[in-house]
This record gives sequence, C-alpha cells and structure tokens, in this order.
Amino acid sequence: MESSEEINGHGETKNETKVADSAVKEETSECTVKEITTESSVEEQITESVVKEETCDLIPDSPSVEFTIIHNKDKYMVSMPLSSTIAQLKNKLVDMIGVPNKMQKIMIKGLAKDDQTLESLNVSSSSKIMVVGAKLQDIVAVSVANVEEESSSSKSGSSVKEPLCKKKLHLKVLERGIPDDALVGILNIKDPLPPHPLSGMLNKHGGKVRLTFKLEVDQLWIGTKERTQKVAMNTIRHVVSEPIEGHEEYHIVGFQLGTTEASRYWVYWVPAQYVDSIKEAIFGG
Repeated sequence: MESSEEINGHGETKNETKVADSAVKEETSECTVKEITTESSVEEQITESVVKEETCDLIPDSPSVEFTIIHNKDKYMVSMPLSSTIAQLKNKLVDMIGVPNKMQKIMIKGLAKDDQTLESLNVSSSSKIMVVGAKLQDIVAVSVANVEEESSSSKSGSSVKEPLCKKKLHLKVLERGIPDDALVGILNIKDPLPPHPLSGMLNKHGGKVRLTFKLEVDQLWIGTKERTQKVAMNTIRHVVSEPIEGHEEYHIVGFQLGTTEASRYWVYWVPAQYVDSIKEAIFGG
C-alpha cells in the first residue's frame, strides 16, 4: 500500500517541509522581536541618560550666595555657588569690572588665594569683597607713556647709560651709607611683601621714609616724619629700580607719580628681595 505523503527532491515529505518552514519563520520572528526590543532599550537608555544629565545641570553643586563686590568705589552684586574658587570669581569679574583676572587681587580678610573657595573663606550674603587692580585701558595707557618716555630718552641720551647711583641727585644721599635701621637686603631672592611697613629707607632729602602697601584700598602710603602721603596705586605711572653699586643687595627705587620724570619719588636702600613684589603690588602680577 502506497503512502499518501509526497516526497520532494531532497527526500523530505511535504509535512516535514512545512514544519521546517514554520520553525524558520518563528526563529526569524523571534530575532526581529529581539532586535526591536534591543533598539528600544538603547533608545530608552539614551533618553534616560540625557534626562539625568539635564537634571544634573539644573542641580547646583552647592548652595549659591549673593554678595557685594567693591572696585574703585563702585559696587556690584554677584551670585555664585559657595563651592566656587577665587580663580572662578576672578574670571566672572573680568567683563564686569574690566580688570584682567591675572591683575585682580581679591581681598577677604587679607589676600585670597586662587584655589580657595568662597565657602572656606566664609563668604555670606552680608560679605563685601574688595577687588584691587587697574583696568586694561589704564595699563595700556601707562605702558604707552613708558615706551614713549624710554624712546625719547634713548634719542636724546648717550649710548652708555649712567647708573643712577653715579648721578649727583642720588650721590648726596648714598654717600651717607646704609642707614643703621635698614632692613637686611638679600641678593637673588624674591620675597613677598611683609605684613608690616617697609622701613629703614631714605628719601632724596635724606629723611627717613617707610612704605606701607594698603592693598585693601589700593593705595601706597609713603610716610615720613612730617607727613604720610596716600597715593592711589592706579595713578603710579611707572616704577624704576636699580641696584646700588657696591651694595647690590639694596636698590634705588623711583615711583613716578606724575607724567614726567621730575614727578618721581625716590627711595634709597630698598632691600633687593622686595623690589619685584613692590612692582607686582602696584601693577599686578
């Protein structure tokens, strides 16, 4: 008796072929479902990640505080997270007050360091923070004036520059020798300005003079026995200095308070280790 099932060219019956086709279709369907599920899962993960990132951006690292910035008698209100550093505060103030960040000195119970945070310095809503520093246009104006002055001097003067200590104006003071109460001068060392005034120096009249750097009000106080002259640092156009021959651990320093060389206030026997810090305190560093 013959079987009712037909045999195909591969030796398989029709029923076997149908079963195989069905299995292939189911397998293909499962793969498609898996691919769709995987793609959907990836999209969900990406969406979830974006949402988390956006949410994180909206949540500040720490509470913000609004405080007052004072620069050249002008007041500004600033709001920043307490976790912000002084360096970040300087960057924020550049456009606000027009002073380059490297030229800014932030005064919070003394000179604040760039890596300190507002929180570590106990900044609160009642804080009034002093910022010291000359505006970029003022610095440029001073630089141009100095270049013009040096160019004029080089044209009118000889090719060999006479040392300051050899000029008659300075000789009459230097001939008296190092003052008994002069601070110790140190060669090839740069020290920060001490918290106390620099004393033990002389002016062009041979009188005792002391220099006090009031960074919190951006002033240099030049004190003598007779009076104390309070000079705004942003009005000092130039500072010249030169070692004293035979006593190179001390300098002659001239503070140009006006537009010409005649306006220079000369100070003698300035310890060499403080000269660079004096210039940085006045012009920034």
